[in-house]
Amino acid sequence: MKITTFAAIYIGSYEVSLKVFEISAKQKIRSIDYVRSHVELGKDAFGKGVIGYELVEELCLILKEFRTIMDGYKVDAYEAFAGNVFRNVGNALFILDQIRLRTKIEVTVLSNSEHRLMDYKSLAVLPKFEKMIQKGAAVVNVGGGSMQITLFRKGTAITTQHIELGIMRIREKLTKIANMVSHYETQIQELIDKELDIFKRIYLKGSEIKYIIVMGDYIGDMAKGFSKKEEDGTIETERFIKLLNKWYKKSTEELSLELNLANEHDPLILPSVVLYKRLSEELNAKYIWVPGVNICDGIVCDYAGKNRMIYFEHDFEEDVLAAARNLAERYQGYSSHSEAVRNMAVVIFDAMKKVHGMGKRERLLLQVAAILHDCGRYVSLINQSECSYQIILATEIIGMTHVEREIVASAVKYNSQPLQPYSSVSGSMDQEGYMVVSKLAAILKIANAMDRSHRQKFKNIKASLQGRELVITVESPESIVLEKGLFPDYANSFEEVFSVKPRIREKKVF
Repeated sequence: MKITTFAAIYIGSYEVSLKVFEISAKQKIRSIDYVRSHVELGKDAFGKGVIGYELVEELCLILKEFRTIMDGYKVDAYEAFAGNVFRNVGNALFILDQIRLRTKIEVTVLSNSEHRLMDYKSLAVLPKFEKMIQKGAAVVNVGGGSMQITLFRKGTAITTQHIELGIMRIREKLTKIANMVSHYETQIQELIDKELDIFKRIYLKGSEIKYIIVMGDYIGDMAKGFSKKEEDGTIETERFIKLLNKWYKKSTEELSLELNLANEHDPLILPSVVLYKRLSEELNAKYIWVPGVNICDGIVCDYAGKNRMIYFEHDFEEDVLAAARNLAERYQGYSSHSEAVRNMAVVIFDAMKKVHGMGKRERLLLQVAAILHDCGRYVSLINQSECSYQIILATEIIGMTHVEREIVASAVKYNSQPLQPYSSVSGSMDQEGYMVVSKLAAILKIANAMDRSHRQKFKNIKASLQGRELVITVESPESIVLEKGLFPDYANSFEEVFSVKPRIREKKVF
């Protein structure tokens, strides 16, 4: 039996961690070592916008030790990532270069979308997760710089929102007043409540949440205080809040001692208690579940999944489509027309496989583009395509990276506008991405043209490649003079991209 030894490294706002795993067909993924080192990179990153050389030196020493540990285990592969702490730091490139030269470790900075997808994968391999999200759940991931809240309904993700309100960022924002007031926790709560109130008003209307699934530091230490848990390992939210209320007025030293923390003066424990308390109260779920997984578990799940060492039962593609539909509905852009365009686009995509050379992932992106292509009308009827572009770029869709959102947004934009030359857009995408955008936009354009009246006249749509022609056979009980008359105007870009001429062939319905 082949066993792969894999190491996951994560550089966070106040901690650098290494987790070593064994991956095998029999035992799947098994953790064999976990090393954590405290280093407050976020203190400089969130306070100054750059990370000082003393902290860089400390970070490199830690990573050198991690390299020694990995060599001792003779790991077959590793992946090292940094999160929010490096995303907006002015000297990030220089630090990454120093790490590479001094430790021989290549570190990649994760976008928020990539980070949350890895977190999500660490949960998706757990059997309990699927059962909980079927009944309504909120996955809350609390980090040092930010947190993410993802809402699930009937097993699929309906929205995910990134909030720049992490444990260390809260502390850094309030450092100046911490010694000026007698009740520091009150100021922490006021800061948290401002953000949570906005989220609650926009996204929690009519949402029934049975479970809060919490990932993050300190929450595991807090959950250890519950000896009586439900059969599925959850804790009653009411009991959890009562305990947090007892801790709420305690000093940092008292809290650190009660939770048996290594640092008895840990300055992050009080913001953690207040944040988890307010989240529990506002999300108003019956149960809380702390699965005990973190980003390192997500890194190994992502690696094992991509290399076909494990298989996920959860349908991540359906999450993406469900989130896209919910986004379109929010901007009143989801309709029977959107679904008709999506279905026609998929038929065309499948018929053109030998020509376009794209795969399963691009097929998904095409469907997302079709679902969202009208969402900008909510903002402007004249500048609909540009508004759609901005909405898609500004909204996280769980399961999609930022690059993929750029591709979808651009395909939607060029569905209505002329395709720009690569030289005009090279700053936002590479040539490969540009080619995908060009192909998806060309397909979306003719699919959209086939329902120009928004009346879904076409039935039993089929497409076949016949030489250098794509013959789209349709049935319709109504007149399709409008669609056939305007179709050539939209077919030109398709022919330009693929060197294939699309043609509608009407099959008579008797």
